[in-house]
Amino acid sequence: MSKIMELREKRTKLWSDTKAFLDSHQKDGVLCAEDNTTYERMENDVVVLGHEIERLERQAAIDREMAAPVNAPITQKPESGRPAEVKKGIASDAYRAAFWNQLRRISTPEIRNALEAGEESEGGYLVPDEYEQTLLQAMDDFNIVRQVAHKFRTNSGSHKIPIVASKGEASWIDEEGAIPESDDSFGLISIGAYKIGTLIKVSEELLSDSVFNLETYFSQEFGRRLGSKEEQAFLIGDGTGKPSGIFDATLGGETGVTAASATAISADELIDLYYSLKNAYRSSAVWMMNETTVKAIRKLKDANGNYLWAPGLKDGETDTLLGKKLLTSVYIPELAADKRTIAFGDFSNYWIGDRQGISFKRLNELYAVTGQVGFLATQRVDGRLVMREAVKLLKQKASA
Repeated sequence: MSKIMELREKRTKLWSDTKAFLDSHQKDGVLCAEDNTTYERMENDVVVLGHEIERLERQAAIDREMAAPVNAPITQKPESGRPAEVKKGIASDAYRAAFWNQLRRISTPEIRNALEAGEESEGGYLVPDEYEQTLLQAMDDFNIVRQVAHKFRTNSGSHKIPIVASKGEASWIDEEGAIPESDDSFGLISIGAYKIGTLIKVSEELLSDSVFNLETYFSQEFGRRLGSKEEQAFLIGDGTGKPSGIFDATLGGETGVTAASATAISADELIDLYYSLKNAYRSSAVWMMNETTVKAIRKLKDANGNYLWAPGLKDGETDTLLGKKLLTSVYIPELAADKRTIAFGDFSNYWIGDRQGISFKRLNELYAVTGQVGFLATQRVDGRLVMREAVKLLKQKASA
């Protein structure tokens, strides 16, 4: 049995024991101080096991990637008379080799010529096509919104999206009667390109060490930094100098439920939020909230006494709430007065536009006195919820 499966089974049993303890020790829905301490300890063990499972799953994914063959084996006879496809520009093998050589400061006229295809207007170089996919995948790993949003590439600074503002409808018509006009009306939403960047310093000794895997390190570290900052904007950004977020009061999701409390949520309010979303969106809907909010709702039951929250049971499965996938982020507001704390919806209606491509720049002199080299990564990206009705938010009461 795999370690991950073993931990999942342990977590499931622990959660069952935790629920049984709560059911047997609650009196009129309340735990005494001693029992509450015991329950919180058991519940925290469930959370800790969940984090450990996620860590092992990420580790397993990296192991699979590192163990994958560099080249695919030939399994059939090549077609005669048909030339192999030659990759050009920043997708070529020559550009890829030159790109990483110049980052290590191996410079020859041939390398400089090969890099001309990817020169960026601000002095850096566009990362090779295949490596850009690796970076974007790394950002997906560190960004819950990218995992469920609609993503597209654009070569221009702005991308206009036509949106149906109001829909036409059919009518019953008398015999030989005229068919009334009923047109759709359209609006436009613009996806721009905000700049995001970060800088890493690497010692000259490490760069000259051929054992040091520069590609993997940059993929993981730049991906973590850019992905985390993107996630923050995709969730709570106000659209000024950055993308607009899902929880933004103006451009984010629609308020589906206002809680009766400033710092608590009831089972009925979660169920009301679930059904406030149109059925067409509900079939693909996902929950998003802060982990502290998950802790607050873990004790909640429906009218039949069933817990609303359930742990994931299989490898790769997330925890669920009312049978729907549950994602958490530290950037989503915690339970507090007048805050939007829970989102439920079809997040494929949040569009992320990546302006191709990601750029790297080597800073040779800035940190030379300390024997280091700086590497600057920048990207242009925007995100926006294009259909606000596709995501419903729960808002806490304005004051306690």
